[in-house]
Amino acid sequence: ETVMLDMDGTLLDLNFDNHFWLEFVPLKFAERHEITLQESKSTLTPLFKSMEGKLEWYCLDYWSQELKLDIAGLKEEISGLISVLPHVMEFLETMKKSRHRVLLVTNAHAGSLGIKMNKTCLHHFFDNVISSHQLGIPKEHPDFWNRLQTIEPFRKEATLLVDDSLSVLGSARSYGIAHLVSVSMPDSKQAKRDIVDYPAIQDFREIMPVL
Repeated sequence: ETVMLDMDGTLLDLNFDNHFWLEFVPLKFAERHEITLQESKSTLTPLFKSMEGKLEWYCLDYWSQELKLDIAGLKEEISGLISVLPHVMEFLETMKKSRHRVLLVTNAHAGSLGIKMNKTCLHHFFDNVISSHQLGIPKEHPDFWNRLQTIEPFRKEATLLVDDSLSVLGSARSYGIAHLVSVSMPDSKQAKRDIVDYPAIQDFREIMPVL
């Protein structure tokens, strides 16, 4: 009945975000503080690691203040690197014609979400777009799904979630969502991942509905 789709690493190539946070932001941070790129990465890596799984990790305003950089502006600067993963458009076009309610459920901050939707125009395919920032809690937290129910009711046993994050899938499993699918190649520039705890797809042809 309900199909929930993650954005980064599920519909969009995670290479953009990996390049942005692991290379571009450290470069700009190094330039601002007049340090080497390696010194910048050594400073930022543990800082980023400490915020993983927290809502702040996904918040552009938080990182803009923390790093004294215009994070949204920097994302816009290299937005040409944003790309849709293979066969996503075909899948979404098919789902649009189906009886399912299709939701984009993402941890992305409104600033990042806006840039990516403007670039890809994927928002036209969804019945609703929900960011964890609206609910005040990231998808990694089991209570996220309770809060989601208040604005977008769904039956756990009749819901599919496709997400590249194993921790998000874990929280959805704890909540009781019945159908969970991971993505084995969220970043087109990296090797295929071995996923053992969930069914995994390399691209959306593997779960393409037949109408």
